[in-house]
Amino acid sequence: MTPAPTTPAPTPPLPTAPVEEASPESVPAMLPDLAALLHACVLDGASIGFVLPFGLPEAEAFWRDGLPALRRGERRLLVARDGGRLVGTAQVGLAAPPNGRHRAEITKVLVHPGHRRRGLGRDLMRAAEAVAVAAGRRLLILDTRQDDAGEALYRALGFAVTGVVPGYACSPHGVPEPCTFMHKLLA
Repeated sequence: MTPAPTTPAPTPPLPTAPVEEASPESVPAMLPDLAALLHACVLDGASIGFVLPFGLPEAEAFWRDGLPALRRGERRLLVARDGGRLVGTAQVGLAAPPNGRHRAEITKVLVHPGHRRRGLGRDLMRAAEAVAVAAGRRLLILDTRQDDAGEALYRALGFAVTGVVPGYACSPHGVPEPCTFMHKLLA
């Protein structure tokens, strides 16, 4: 008698770090960790607004410059830690003119290169959606480098392509690349 073929057991997903909202008061103490995360992502090739050479002082200045918007409630910062180490962020921009107070913009979704492919980007995006809904927003917008891993993630989360702009943003190496603009209507 021939034994029946066995189906391998599914591989359990890797655990993701919990996502929480950072208070504006907690961010100054997090600046070195936020800068290290941003720096690692840019050095790994993330097209998130910075061009090489890009140092830790520039990364820290980016986060420091964003503190006033956090304090005014115009921007919300979500963070994820693994064993106390900051491994992911997402921001929800809520500032808009009166005719745009129904929308929010997702920016700087960062996952440390060593923590990718574990579902953390998905968890950050779901938390960002929850923040937007709680703030009364019904439309999310974002942009990402065309054909980047982020675009696939956003599509999987229900974002639709609004359009593609050729040469919209430069890669970390200074090369203009197309960006996909996306949107999602919230319930």
